[in-house]
Amino acid sequence: MLNLKLSDFNFTLPKTAIATHPAENREEARLMVLDRNTKKISHHVFSDILKFFKEKDSLVINNSKVFPARLYAKKERAGAAIEVFLLRELDAESMLWDTVVEPARKIRIGNKLYFEGVKTKKEYVAEVIDNTTSRGRTIRFFFDGTPEQLRKELFSIGEMPIPKFLGRKTEAIDQERFQTVYAKELGSVITSASGLHFSKILLKKLEVLGVEIAEITVHANLCSATAIEVEDLSKHKLGAENYIINEAATKAINQSKEEKKRVCAVGTTVLKALESSVSAHDTLKPSSGWTNRFIHPPYDCKIANALITNFYEPCSVPLIAASAFAGHELLMEAYQVALKEQYRFLTYGDAMLII
Repeated sequence: MLNLKLSDFNFTLPKTAIATHPAENREEARLMVLDRNTKKISHHVFSDILKFFKEKDSLVINNSKVFPARLYAKKERAGAAIEVFLLRELDAESMLWDTVVEPARKIRIGNKLYFEGVKTKKEYVAEVIDNTTSRGRTIRFFFDGTPEQLRKELFSIGEMPIPKFLGRKTEAIDQERFQTVYAKELGSVITSASGLHFSKILLKKLEVLGVEIAEITVHANLCSATAIEVEDLSKHKLGAENYIINEAATKAINQSKEEKKRVCAVGTTVLKALESSVSAHDTLKPSSGWTNRFIHPPYDCKIANALITNFYEPCSVPLIAASAFAGHELLMEAYQVALKEQYRFLTYGDAMLII
């Protein structure tokens, strides 16, 4: 395969194709299935995914939990609201947080930011102490309490960080539906869109079939949602995300591989983490740390042989990773079919299974 350029992943995505709200029930989203061997494209509902799994297959899920990362503050005590998007806690004892602010041009080192509790009307104050990127700011909170208490207060005034492309404000439904049913390790600011389609009942049915549900943790930040600005994909520097792959997940996945069963990554974020933990013998090894692996064609995935993904925007990191897995021509053909068949795109949209 020739090295592909960013422009090879461009297509027209009508606004009408973007799902602004989730399907009424998680597993009732549509499911497109791509068979890499036969090149066949078939259409299903997500609950039909049971037909594609057998005993001793592994389904690899990301159990990271999204926290309410979008806050609003005022610069000094007057003026327009400033959006402060929490990325991660840098130093708990010092109460330092890595954030993205908007509009960034108004926020400089030394500025004070004032947050107000929704119910308590209590005020929380932070100071900008560093510029990290054009929009990135390190802020220190002034808080008379423990780091755990501060986190609790911040999350009480924060909103679920639904993407801006949904074109609406956060609603009550997002509290539940912008989170997978298996989320438990707090740390993400982007949800596992591919995992949103699983209900607890559907997961139980997979377990009854004998499918191993292998949990890993990847705390997703904004790196996969950041626009790629270079035509040569090999020159794109992806931001790093923290991940943990434990012994139990490793054992289950390697056993499926050894018995030539299906190892299905739920989302390209999971795919990236698995590919960041490959041994010299092309098996999975337990590991933890940070990965900035950018999967793009040509790429030979060593661990997963199936992938669940959503339908993403043109020239995006998840689209390019899915293309590396499925094959560029087949995936781009599938996207054109999806548009023609009126599949729903992006975070709250429909799903694709690549086998």
